[in-house]
Amino acid sequence: MGMNNNDSLRQQLQAGADALALGLSDAQVSLLMDFLALLQKWNKVYNLTAVRDPQEMMTHHLLDSLAAVAPLRRHVAALQQQGGAPTPVRLLDVGSGGGLPGVVFAICCPDVDVSCVDTVGKKAAFIQQAAVALKLRNLHGVHARVETLTTPFDIISCRAFASLPDFVTWSRAALAAPHGVWLAMKGKHPEDEIVALPDDVKVFHVEQLVVPGLDAERCIIWTKPV
Repeated sequence: MGMNNNDSLRQQLQAGADALALGLSDAQVSLLMDFLALLQKWNKVYNLTAVRDPQEMMTHHLLDSLAAVAPLRRHVAALQQQGGAPTPVRLLDVGSGGGLPGVVFAICCPDVDVSCVDTVGKKAAFIQQAAVALKLRNLHGVHARVETLTTPFDIISCRAFASLPDFVTWSRAALAAPHGVWLAMKGKHPEDEIVALPDDVKVFHVEQLVVPGLDAERCIIWTKPV
């Protein structure tokens, strides 16, 4: 009997996680596959993401988000060593829609408490549903405008959300002082956005990412208040 589509997708996910040296457990790979299935199911009704094809969801969403997991883990470990951040480290994922990268971060980094904020109620509800269905106690959906949040988060992330200046300005009140950082996933190096950042915010690292199976430029712009 030939492999079904799900098996080949799982193999691709496993190969991608291996290429990124993430050391994911079978349980984590299963959770990621379950999340993909949930995303597909809810997408039909709620239009969470423009990408409909499971294969494209795998490369453009799941593997794309996974590419940022090792850098995130490295930063979390550094924060915990410095002792400045609470345990668990709190991450806010802004405008993540269907939970990308937020849900992927929650699955791959169980020691990070992830809140996904979206102004669209049904998107926040999807995250809550995913948290219940996948039994992820470290995942929360928040229905709000990011500008209204003041809970201190240690890391605020976004992927394909807004321009860097808007992202840092809107989420600034939610960033924990003095150690908080912004993790912005971008395509090619957004020089014009970096130039437009407020004077009291600085980029301290631009990290190139390689997404397995995706021939596209990707990077993380790490930013912090000065």
